Amino acid sequence: MNKQNTYTETDKLITRITTWIAGAIVLILCVWGITTALHLFNYEETNDAQVEEYINPVTARVSGFIKDIRYDENQDVKKGDTLLIIDNREYVIQQDEAEAAIQSAKDQITTLQNNTATASKLAQVNNVQIAAAKAKLVRQQLEFVRYQKLFNAESATKQQMENVQAALEVAQSDYQAALNNYQASLSKVNDSRSQIAPLLSEIKRRELILQRNDLDISYTVITAPYDGKMGKRTIQPGQQIQVGQTLAFIVDKETGKWVVADFKETQLHNMRVGEAVEITTDAYPDVKISGKIASLSPATGSRFSLLPPDNSTGNFVKIVQRIPVKIKITDNNPVVNLLSAGMNASVSVRKNLYGNE
Repeated sequence: MNKQNTYTETDKLITRITTWIAGAIVLILCVWGITTALHLFNYEETNDAQVEEYINPVTARVSGFIKDIRYDENQDVKKGDTLLIIDNREYVIQQDEAEAAIQSAKDQITTLQNNTATASKLAQVNNVQIAAAKAKLVRQQLEFVRYQKLFNAESATKQQMENVQAALEVAQSDYQAALNNYQASLSKVNDSRSQIAPLLSEIKRRELILQRNDLDISYTVITAPYDGKMGKRTIQPGQQIQVGQTLAFIVDKETGKWVVADFKETQLHNMRVGEAVEITTDAYPDVKISGKIASLSPATGSRFSLLPPDNSTGNFVKIVQRIPVKIKITDNNPVVNLLSAGMNASVSVRKNLYGNE
């Protein structure tokens, strides 16, 4: 009888413990269910999200052979750091040629200026000769008039009259020759001056070519456009490259990181720009990162695809569309610096139930 009572007390204890455990489990499930329901009621979530950064190509602006590469894969670089050097000997030769052409044109201008000065002095001499020839002509004209009167008065011979007339004609010829020489010297001055203007234009053109050559030489040294991190290296020294060829990819660290979350269209009616966002990544699931909504895409992701869907073709199947939402990371947690573009993330946004902006 005592043995049966002992079993009865044990059964009661087991029943009591089982009841407590069951009650605790039910209570935990209720709390979990209520918490989950409240969270789903107050938050919109998606795990279709990725970390993004600007990844830009580094391209060549001149062609040539790679002389030296000064970066490694996945290397951090600062703005202005030299990434690679292209052999610039051909461009240096072109620059020297342009400088020589400019100097040659300047020497020609100096020669023309000297010729202009010489022609100007010659014109001055011819101008003086005009005055002398004119004075001689006037004297011969007076002499001719005087001898003509003497000849008419039969006080001079015909031979004397012919000599005087010949001397007058010579004086007229000398005067006309002096005038022609003066005009010719002026023409030489104008010709020399007119040749200077095209040379000045040629010098200007050559200077522009020289500036272009300077740019080409500067392009042979490719530097980092901003602080960032280099991607995979696919080039080698001695390799020939062409203008516009992609040489490397660099991740921009100056603009920071952000997350693009693709929410269903049915989740967007309670979202507003500037709302706080909680982010967790698959790489660091225990770290919660804060952010805020920066913008909502003006169209669904499918509309930006190469071949956007056309629902008027008769093959329409209704599918819930997703809208990309850009989320700016505002957290200063050191983990943010460890995130890489393309990492998966989960995003939770508190619903704006009252529609406040």
